[in-house]
Amino acid sequence: MKIPKALKKGDTIGLISASGATPPGKLYPAIDSVEKLGFKVVVGETCRARHGYLAGADELRAAEVNQMFRDPNIDGIFCIRGGYGATKILPYLDYDMIQANPKVFAGYSDVTALHIVFNQKCDFVTYHSPMPSTEFIQSGMDDYTWDSFIYHVMVNESNGLPFENPPGQSMTTLVTGQATGRLVGGNLTLVTASLGTPYEIDTKGKILFLEDIDENEQRIDRMLTQLKLAGKLEAVAGIVLGAWTNCGPENPEQPENSLSLHTIFNEILVPLKKPILMDMTCGHCLPTMTLPLGRTITVNTETHMMKIVG
Repeated sequence: MKIPKALKKGDTIGLISASGATPPGKLYPAIDSVEKLGFKVVVGETCRARHGYLAGADELRAAEVNQMFRDPNIDGIFCIRGGYGATKILPYLDYDMIQANPKVFAGYSDVTALHIVFNQKCDFVTYHSPMPSTEFIQSGMDDYTWDSFIYHVMVNESNGLPFENPPGQSMTTLVTGQATGRLVGGNLTLVTASLGTPYEIDTKGKILFLEDIDENEQRIDRMLTQLKLAGKLEAVAGIVLGAWTNCGPENPEQPENSLSLHTIFNEILVPLKKPILMDMTCGHCLPTMTLPLGRTITVNTETHMMKIVG
């Protein structure tokens, strides 16, 4: 698994949307936020394009991803936002060319679809991270989130780096134990959507990270059950659960008609008898940590410690 060359101030970032259209009022603040980190910015056409809920036609979004990897003047690629649509461009990507030109590639949520294929088909590490038109421009964007992002994309070859929540936000042990494996996953909805396709996630011997937003508990149950029936959960070495933002009962006034997330995790995940750590500060939340997907990490759920080992 290749680790892309770390970014440095003065490098050029290609800003793209492989998924949803960028709200016009957020484009220039997003550009400014990346420039304030010390980078030059090349704004992709997809950051201004719109095809309904998509950032332009599938062919345009795929061609731009290919071009950003092909262009030797582009040092890193940041997805400006998530939304929907990354899975639609997967058949149009030039994986041989992308594999030959690994670069820092950052984003999360719908971008999970691209993390999976770049990790598996192109053999390089990618970064599950906050994005310019969402977190970067929020007034609540905090030092913890900035520091984690900058460290991973600019100092990305260090082993032994621990993953720690912000002070006062403890992780929780669901199943005790220790496991080592490559870190994979991301958004539960996108991980589940990969099943049965040529781009299906490989979880064998991996540490599977999962998070989601705006999914009621019944849908979380359904997706975890699908992963379990597909053998994806039994295959893992361990599981790390991040933020589940706004993932409550479908009818909050009748919680008795739902199952809590904790009950769902206990019924579906605990019987796997794999080490499972909960409440990692990562996902659709602030603060949030950046994760290097594809790196080998060790998880010790008894000490709540995770660190990069390869």
